[in-house]
Amino acid sequence: MAGESSGDIYGAALARELRQLAAANGEEIEFSGMGGAEMIKAGVKVKVDSTELGVIGIFEALKNIFTFIGIFFKLLKAAKAERPDAVIMIDYPGFNLRFAKKMYKLGIPVYWYVSPQVWVWGKKRLPVLAKICTKMLVIFPFEEEVYAATPLKAKFVGHPLVEVIAARRDPEIKRDMNSFLLLPGSRKNEIDRLLVPMLDVANTLHKKYPELKFTLAAPRQKIADSCTEKIADYRKEHPELPEIDISVGSTGKLQQSAGTGLAASGTVTVECALSGLPLVVGYKLNFMSLVLAKILVTLYRGFFTMVNIIADKEVYQEFLQWHFCEKEVLPAVEAILPGGSRRQEVEAGMKEVAVLLGSGSDTPAIRRAAMEMYKG
Repeated sequence: MAGESSGDIYGAALARELRQLAAANGEEIEFSGMGGAEMIKAGVKVKVDSTELGVIGIFEALKNIFTFIGIFFKLLKAAKAERPDAVIMIDYPGFNLRFAKKMYKLGIPVYWYVSPQVWVWGKKRLPVLAKICTKMLVIFPFEEEVYAATPLKAKFVGHPLVEVIAARRDPEIKRDMNSFLLLPGSRKNEIDRLLVPMLDVANTLHKKYPELKFTLAAPRQKIADSCTEKIADYRKEHPELPEIDISVGSTGKLQQSAGTGLAASGTVTVECALSGLPLVVGYKLNFMSLVLAKILVTLYRGFFTMVNIIADKEVYQEFLQWHFCEKEVLPAVEAILPGGSRRQEVEAGMKEVAVLLGSGSDTPAIRRAAMEMYKG
C-alpha cells in the first residue's frame, strides 16, 4: 500500500525481493494493492493508481476526501474478498493507518515499512501502531529509539535510497559547477507555492553569476507542464529571467551532475545528500494547514528537513513559509555555491548522513526489509 512516488519505488523493490526469497524456497507470492508505475513494472496488480494521490496538509487532503473514501472502501472490499496473507504499509500514514486498523480487525498481519513520522506529529499514535502492527521496519537510525518504550520493537534496516543512488550513479557523469538545479516538488500544490520564489532566486543569481545554467527537474510530464506554464507567466513580468531547461524523469542524473540546488523539502533532499549535491531547502503550506501544524507538529531535533534531522544539525539551510523568499534564501544559496563560505561544511555533512543511513550490513536495505517480512 503506497500512496506516493517514493513509496511506489520501495514497493516495487520489495515485491521483487520477496518474490526472489519465495522462489528460493519453492514458493510463489502474488502481489496486489495501491501504487504506481514502478509497482506495475514489478508485477504488482495495482488496484488503485496512486500517482496523483500525494497531498500535503490537512486542508489539501480534505479537498480530496471523497476520492480517498472511495479508494478506501474499494480496497477494503478487495481485502475482505481475497484475504491476503499479509498487508505491507509503506509510509502514507493518513490513509494507511486507517486501513491497517481494518486489517487488524480482520486478522490480517500488518507489516509497516517506512514508519509514520510519529516523532513529528506526537507520540499518541505509538500505542495504536504497537497494537496493530506485526513488524515495524524503519529506515532512519533514530527511529528505533522512538519505538523503544513500546511492545513493538522497530528494526532499522537501512535506507533503501543508499543502494538506489549507488546503483544509478554513472561514473561518466562529472559535476558541472556552473549548473544549478531547481527541484520545486512532485505535487501541483508544491509547484503553486514554491516555484515563484525559486524563480526570484534564479533571476537574481543570473544577474550576479551569469555563468550559471538553470535546469528544473520534474518527476512526470504533468508537473513539467505546470512548471512551463508558471515560468511563462513569470517571464511576462520578468523578461530578463534566464532560460530554464525543464527535464522530465532525469532527476537522478541531474542530482549527480548539478553543482548546486534549491529544493522543496521531502525525500528528494535525502537523494541529493546521497548524490553529493549541496542544497538550500524550503517549504510552504496553506495558511490553515500551517495554523494546525503549529498546534500539532513538533519539529524533531528542531528541523523539518530530513537530512538535518538525520544529522542532528543543519546541513542544508531550511526556510519555512514566508521565510522562503529571495531576500532570505539568496544569501544561503550563495554560501553553498562553489567557493562559498558553507560549501565544504555542507559537503562534509552530506557524507556524514550517507554513513548514518547505511545499515552496517553488506546486505542491501530493501533485501533486509524483505527478509524480515518473509520470515514473519
